[in-house]
Amino acid sequence: MQTVIIDTDVAIDFLKGNNYAKELLSRLFRSDLAHLSILSVYELHAGMRDNEKIKTQDFINACNVELVTMDIAIKAGELRRYYKTKGITLTSIDCLIAATSIIRKFRIATRNKNHYPDKSLLLDL
Repeated sequence: MQTVIIDTDVAIDFLKGNNYAKELLSRLFRSDLAHLSILSVYELHAGMRDNEKIKTQDFINACNVELVTMDIAIKAGELRRYYKTKGITLTSIDCLIAATSIIRKFRIATRNKNHYPDKSLLLDL
């Protein structure tokens, strides 16, 4: 199995107990192939309830957390600028996750396929 960066939507599905996410992530965890952007850490903490803190932090701790490096930031800026010329507006977070995927050679596990115009980056769910 390939190394995967988990988008926030899939992380939330896992935390809610959705079967597809539990099956996918259990395979990734066993092989140490589950990665999470530091930006997804931010999004998870921003959206969680107080009673979800321990479960959320346990999930984050089980992942390899990817920081935003200079190379990732530059690539994300290039992606945002490129897609803007095509009339496609992407969020900064999605550009940074896509750039992490490109730089680190990961696939992105997401249900939000429309957030990532380059479908070759996506893991089939």
